[in-house]
Parts: sequence; structure tokens; C-alpha cells
Amino acid sequence: MAQQAWKNEIYDLIRGISGGFLFGIPLMYTMEVWWIGSYTKPPLMLGVIAVTFVIIFLLNRTDGFRRRKPDDSLQAAMDSVEALAIGFVCVTCMLIVLQEVIWETPLDEALGKIIFEAVPFAIGVALARTMLSDGEEEEVNSFSPMPVSLPSLRQQEQERYQATLADIGATLVGALLVAFNIAPTDEISMLASAVSAQWLLVMIIISLVISYMIVFVAGFTTQQKRLQQQGIFQRPMVETMVCYLLSLVASALMLWFFHRLSLSDPWTIWLRYSILLALPGTIGGAAGRLAI
Repeated sequence: MAQQAWKNEIYDLIRGISGGFLFGIPLMYTMEVWWIGSYTKPPLMLGVIAVTFVIIFLLNRTDGFRRRKPDDSLQAAMDSVEALAIGFVCVTCMLIVLQEVIWETPLDEALGKIIFEAVPFAIGVALARTMLSDGEEEEVNSFSPMPVSLPSLRQQEQERYQATLADIGATLVGALLVAFNIAPTDEISMLASAVSAQWLLVMIIISLVISYMIVFVAGFTTQQKRLQQQGIFQRPMVETMVCYLLSLVASALMLWFFHRLSLSDPWTIWLRYSILLALPGTIGGAAGRLAI
């Protein structure tokens, strides 16, 4: 019983983290938020936290990131504190990876950046169950007493190719939509000048982990159906890696389209810029795959 409770808690946390990244990742690449946070006074920071808590509390009364709605106001308040904590921890980790918070960053500046970036992230945590509804209902309704004829081998192959093409298309559309909003800005070049090769490797790993969590672990819609699909690239780990590569290509194309990269630039610059943009692009691609 205790083991099942811990397991449910872990899945709820993963769902909350996934919702936070889906909702909050675009603002992580907005330099105006970094600047506002860097000079905000402590009283205003407390005010921002208080207002965010109230918003999250109201959301948790009807939505939340857990499978079950809170039974009372106390549980909703506890979930709201947890949603804020998830937002603060994840945003802190991301700002460290992006090298916007380092050892030399003054404490008040770091806190300002974290608090302002955590606002949409924490709201995304609270909206996790609503943004993409859980697939349990679909799973229950999928059992039909009507006899179903088994498809032929040729039909199975055709379905596999169609499912694979649908995934590729959805990943590219989702990645392009997100990258289209970030690629024209100066954030990528600013981040690229500060991020080392080690942090780029960490960013690749984070992109893969977040994509896997959103599609195959968080319990969002179509998760069970996706786990049962047998497309060419539709084993969870293979699909995650292939879709990351697609997001990487989409990011490079968007950077070239907006003249942030040119064919005369060294391949290392292409790789560095593309990896930085592929993180939000991968999250967009994961959302695209959930939508089909």
C-alpha cells in the first residue's frame, strides 16, 4: 500500500513537471524576464509569490496535477505549495544549465530570475491535468463487445507507416511552431556565448528526458495507445531519440530561415545554436505527438 502511494506520488510529480515545461519553457528563453528579475526588489518578489500562490490555489480547487482533485481547501493549499516548489526547483535547474545563474550571480538577482521564471512554470504544473486530459477514460471506452476482424499483414504494414509518418509530421509541426517564436530573437546567440560544451551535453540529456516523460510517463492523453503502437520508430526510447533529431533539424532550419545562421558559419556554431533551440523545440514536438 505504501509502495503504491509512493508510486502514485512520483507519477503525479512527473505529470506536474511535464505540465510546467509545456507551459513555461517559452519564457525561459526571454531575456526581458531575466532583466526584470535581476533588479526586482524583495517586497515585490514576495508579492509575486503571493499572487502566484492564490492563482495556483484556485486552479488546484478545480484542476491540479494529481489524478484526483483535492478533497478540501487544505489539500489544495498543500498541492499549491508543492506546485510552487516544483516550479522553483525546475526553473533553478534550467537557469543553471542555461548559465543564467552561476556562482558569481548575486543572490537577489538569482532569486528575482527564479521567481519570475517560476510563475508560468508553476501555473503549468497546476494545469497539468487539464492541458492534456488523462487517457484513462479513453482506455476504458476502448473496449468494445463488437467483433473486430484482424487486419491483414499488408494492412498492418500500412498502418505502421502511417503511424510513423503521423509522428514525424506532428513532431516537426510542434518543433517548428515553438522554434519559430524563439529563433528570430537574440536569446539563442546570447546563451550560446555563455554555455560550455559540457552544459550542451546536459541540455541534450534533459531534452530527451523531458520528451520521454511528457509522452510516455506523465499519463497525458493517448499515452497507453502510444505504448501499444508498432510503428517503425515507435518504441519509446527509439521514438524519443528520433524525434529529438527531428527537433534538432527543425531548430537549425528556423535559425537559418531567420538569418541567425548562414552556410558560411562553422559547423560547431550550427550545432551549438541548434542544441539550445532544440530544447524548447523538443517539448513542442512532444506536445505535437500527444495531439494526434
